[in-house]
Amino acid sequence: MTETESIAYDVVVLGAGPVGENVADRTRAAGLTTAVVESELVGGECSYWACMPSKALLRPVIAQSDARRLPGLAQAVQGPLDTAAVLARRNYFTSNWKDDGQVGWLDGISADLYRGHGRLAGPRTVTVTGPDGTLTTLTARRAVAVATGTRAQLPDLPGLAEVRPWTSREATSAQQAPGRLIVVGGGVVATEMATAWQALGSRVTLLVRGKGLLGRMEPFAGELVADALKEAGVDVRTGTSVRSVTREDGTVVAVTDGGDRIEADEILFATGRVPHTDDIGLDTVGLEPGSWLSVDDTLLVEGTDWLYAVGDVNHRALLTHQGKYQARIAGAAIAARAADTPLLDEPWGAHAATADHHAVPQVVFTDPEAAAVGLSLAEAEQAGYRVRAVDVEFSSVAGAGLYADGYKGRARMVVDLEAEILRGVTFVGPGVGELIHSATIAVAGEVPISRLWHAVPSYPTLSEVWLRLLEAYRG
Repeated sequence: MTETESIAYDVVVLGAGPVGENVADRTRAAGLTTAVVESELVGGECSYWACMPSKALLRPVIAQSDARRLPGLAQAVQGPLDTAAVLARRNYFTSNWKDDGQVGWLDGISADLYRGHGRLAGPRTVTVTGPDGTLTTLTARRAVAVATGTRAQLPDLPGLAEVRPWTSREATSAQQAPGRLIVVGGGVVATEMATAWQALGSRVTLLVRGKGLLGRMEPFAGELVADALKEAGVDVRTGTSVRSVTREDGTVVAVTDGGDRIEADEILFATGRVPHTDDIGLDTVGLEPGSWLSVDDTLLVEGTDWLYAVGDVNHRALLTHQGKYQARIAGAAIAARAADTPLLDEPWGAHAATADHHAVPQVVFTDPEAAAVGLSLAEAEQAGYRVRAVDVEFSSVAGAGLYADGYKGRARMVVDLEAEILRGVTFVGPGVGELIHSATIAVAGEVPISRLWHAVPSYPTLSEVWLRLLEAYRG
């Protein structure tokens, strides 16, 4: 192994996914020299194996489903999707798993990219083992930001490695639809991939350990999505765990705890994520390898004054957009500390990721879509708020009927009865993903109910659900 001399920067970022890129963008904008270390593709999980490819797979599925609900168009779209064309478009949105464009973007902000495996080697020090074995040492005058994300968690089942199971990576990058697919899990990845591959020609069996789907959302969200998956042909089995899985002559055989034997061509485990921190040198700075990294609201790792953990690794909100938000906050905080200017870390300040606690939005791109921000009713009650849930059906909104015949959907707002603001909002229905930002503004801005009454939704749009919710609350 060849070792180079040590190179100093103001900031060193471990991980060049969207989160690491945004940290670098903010620190470079503040005039701080910045190095970025990446062992795989610049652009990270989101660009190549998560957000972008999954939504590229799902968009034709949802568009066809919407079209089939419209007289005058329904007959023209009754045939199957062109799976090859859908996969080709997906490949385009991943840049065919090449990162030239993302590397060019880093060059454009004058951040230096080091390819290889980065590890902490004591305070403010990172060593990078390059593809050719060359060892480069980077020192950080101001900060090191860990943005290494997560990887799929697989269950502890004997012989699982020999089965070659799919994780989210294989599910979003497969180049053909398996004839039969078992999906294990009931969360976002499981429901989205069941939606996509069923429509692309696979016979999907969805095995869910719990009582329902999308357990982190309001119960009705999972219920409506489960009903739609069943209607689309997915075999949804709740209260079911996998006891064993083998691959026999190319065929996957899963045996459930109830003794059922299910055969498939592939099996996808969508059963959680673990932090990508097991081999980044945490032990050299007194932290436990493989652990989630606890941070304050400036994203500074607790007990340090130089190490930041941004995005999934801090376990605050495992969502790309929320990680990018944290990156903007962290980059600004690093810059403020470097310039010795006031740190605005009070709630909702420029250097505090307050939204992580109160206003995290998420869209699940199933059919129907499920979108939520803030607290569910159960979470709000558990947090000690005196709240009331207000529910309306989208059938009460003219725009829903125009959107599609037989439109099915529901909306809920969780009202803080003392402050008279919203603690959470959930929408379920076709097209509701584009509604959630209005709810995010209401929750993050703590807009009073009395003022929301004057926010007039355009007729006839799906947004009129806001008027129906406010009318139901006022009585």
